[in-house]
Amino acid sequence: MSSVTIPRTKPSGPVVPRFTFPQVALAVGAVLLALVWLAPLLWAVDTSLKPEPETTRTPITWLPEAPTFAAYQSVVDQGSILRWFLNSTIVACLVTVLTLGVSTLAAYGFSRTTFPGRRVLFGLLIAGILVPPQVLIVPLFQEMSSLRLVDTYWGIVLPQVVAPVMVFVLKKFFDGVSRDYEDAARVDGATRLRIVWSVMVPMSRPVLGAVAIFTFIGAWNNFLWPFIVTTDPSMMTIPVGLANVQGSYGLRYAQIMASAVLGGLPLLIVFALFQRQVVRGVGDAGIKG
Repeated sequence: MSSVTIPRTKPSGPVVPRFTFPQVALAVGAVLLALVWLAPLLWAVDTSLKPEPETTRTPITWLPEAPTFAAYQSVVDQGSILRWFLNSTIVACLVTVLTLGVSTLAAYGFSRTTFPGRRVLFGLLIAGILVPPQVLIVPLFQEMSSLRLVDTYWGIVLPQVVAPVMVFVLKKFFDGVSRDYEDAARVDGATRLRIVWSVMVPMSRPVLGAVAIFTFIGAWNNFLWPFIVTTDPSMMTIPVGLANVQGSYGLRYAQIMASAVLGGLPLLIVFALFQRQVVRGVGDAGIKG
């Protein structure tokens, strides 16, 4: 007696995905957090596009009745914002490049070499994370003043190059890299520096990219140290210059918001261009650390 095979029929119509309650709750929570994060930015853009009298009108208008870029034009014409942009770009780029170089070499040394006192030295380095930067302001300023670096790019840059967190992140990543790659390079006659440049750096690109972006953002937003070490308006960075704009413009909210939007615009562009590298770098550092 032969068996009868019943053909399977595919369900008609589109397949509706089913979400569990925790997934829906997480999605709603993420949307709410995104709105909370975006609200100040949207408010700043909205205010910067209003004519100055409309910014203080009661009741408040949520959208500009006649959007205008007059506040942006006024900021560019009256202030030194272009000079501050140039200063912030130079400072952020120098801090990023030097931090990557110093942190990579230090992390490789702690990860791959052995020398007396290595654990103690690494412990002191990590302890530096716990020291608030405000505590070091006075001795750092005295040091920069004795070196005649006040109101110079190097005076702003050099104290920011010391980044124990970045050394720690890179060391944890290097610890997860197999030593077989180095042994193969060493057999071919590569030196330590050659191994770092040709083996470790290419394998660490995602982490280095994340470190570079976080360092760039931190240097761009740093206010306290550039405020302390600069007195010449032509040497101010964007955050310090914006504080002066707020003081000189008084209650001109549209110009203040326009300055804030212009100051934060480069960071949004940088993060939009390299967000994949940031996510991948943070993930790799967390998994292999």
